[in-house]
Order: sequence, then C-alpha cells, then structure tokens
Amino acid sequence: MNMYMSKMPRFVKREMEQIQKIVGPLAKKSSKYALWSLPLISISLVNIVFLLFIVPAEYQSTPTVYIFAALGAFGLALSRESKLQKREIHKLSTDYMIKRIQQSDIASELSQKRYIRLIHEQPLQMMQHFVRFLEEENRSNTIEEN
Repeated sequence: MNMYMSKMPRFVKREMEQIQKIVGPLAKKSSKYALWSLPLISISLVNIVFLLFIVPAEYQSTPTVYIFAALGAFGLALSRESKLQKREIHKLSTDYMIKRIQQSDIASELSQKRYIRLIHEQPLQMMQHFVRFLEEENRSNTIEEN
C-alpha cells in the first residue's frame, strides 16, 4: 500500500489517511483473527483425521479428539469474525466516501449523485471511483481559483 500511496497526489493521500484512521483498528483486528484462524483449523483437521483414521483404536483418546474439535471450532469462529470485521470495514469506508462526496461544495450535484451511484453499483471499484471524484473535484477547484 505504501508504494501505491507514494504515487498518489497529496489531496488523495489525505483522504486515504482519513479512511485509514477510521478502519485501521478494525483492519488490525481482522488480520489478527484471520492469521490465527487458518493454523487452528489446519492443525485441528490434520490431528482429528490422524487420530480417527491412522492411529489404532486402542490408542485413540476421546478427550484429545474433543480438544482438537474445540480448537477447530475456535478457528472457524475466528475466521467468521474476520469476515464480519471485513464487512464492517467495507461499510465504514463506503459511508465515509459517500459522506465526503455529499459534503463537497466544489463538485456539481449531478457529479455527486453519479459517483455515489457508482460506489453503490460497483463496490469492488469504489476506491477508483472515489479517487476519480477527488481528481475531478481538484480540477474544478483549480479552475475556480484561476
């Protein structure tokens, strides 16, 4: 992200930093959850399969299977929470962008509505639409100043 951010104009960087301030704590938490969920799920699945299908029946331990099942369930819960956090990050980012577009005194009402519609209709490209809006706003502001 830093390499991408270094190529951005200052007015775009400022807005991206504002978005980062809003979603930063959630993003950090989400990445921690995702980081821990995969190993927990993997370890539990491998060990349960190993215990149930490879280890002879006389050496199998029911509490051990329960422990690995609980670890797997905890890993799945972390994974689910990570996904929910990512949805919240997307929602907060979208809300910030829309609010920022609506608060613009420089962009026309038609332009504002167009970019808001694009953000809603194409959520995967919302950052590109927001950056285009900021560039258009900056061009309009530069023209007005001259």
